[in-house]
Parts: sequence; structure tokens; C-alpha cells
Amino acid sequence: VQLVESGGGLVQPGGSLTLSCAASRSIFVTHGHAWYRQAPGKQRELVADISLRGTINYADSVKGRFTLSRDKDTKHAYLQMNDLKVEDTGTYYCNTGPWKDGQRAYWGQGTQVTVSS
Repeated sequence: VQLVESGGGLVQPGGSLTLSCAASRSIFVTHGHAWYRQAPGKQRELVADISLRGTINYADSVKGRFTLSRDKDTKHAYLQMNDLKVEDTGTYYCNTGPWKDGQRAYWGQGTQVTVSS
């Protein structure tokens, strides 16, 4: 399964972006997915996760600002990000597939989000 993220860019604090994750097949029909991010010099961290049944969890730092969704018919997943803060800067990754070593198996290449004035 190939995953391709898009939608990143440069935005001012308080702005919004919507990230997209396009899968090469309808993986979101059979598996949950997650968005992770990695800031320079920091470890990759979980931003939001949705189970196959639709249970969603958000990192405390993004609750109330980010919304995760998926479109099972079109093989796309989304991360709507509002009221962006400088600390949201990083490379955002889509992750899905069967669980393997504590993480889902498939990763995209990432899309860069930079929040700066």
C-alpha cells in the first residue's frame, strides 16, 4: 500500500490547513489510521488516531483544533487543522494498515507544515 500526503505548507499562527492522505487501495475500509508529526530534533509523536470502528483519539495539544476524518469510498483520509500554532510545525505523516511492532504497517513520505509569522 502506498500512501501520499499532501496539503502542507507555510501558514501564519491562527491559520488553517487541511492535510490529505491518498492510499493506493481502499485500506481505510479495513483498517484504522493515524496522523503523526515530527518536529526538527524531536521524536515522532502521535497527533490523532481513528480505529476501524470510528473511535478517535487526539493528542492533548491538538484537541479542539484538529479534526481527523476519512472517506472510505475514495481511499482518502484528512486532517483538518485550525488555529495553528508555531509548535504545530513539523513533518506530518499518514499511517495505516495492520498493527506491526506497536504501529500500523504503512507510512507516507510526509508533508511539511510550517507555522510562522
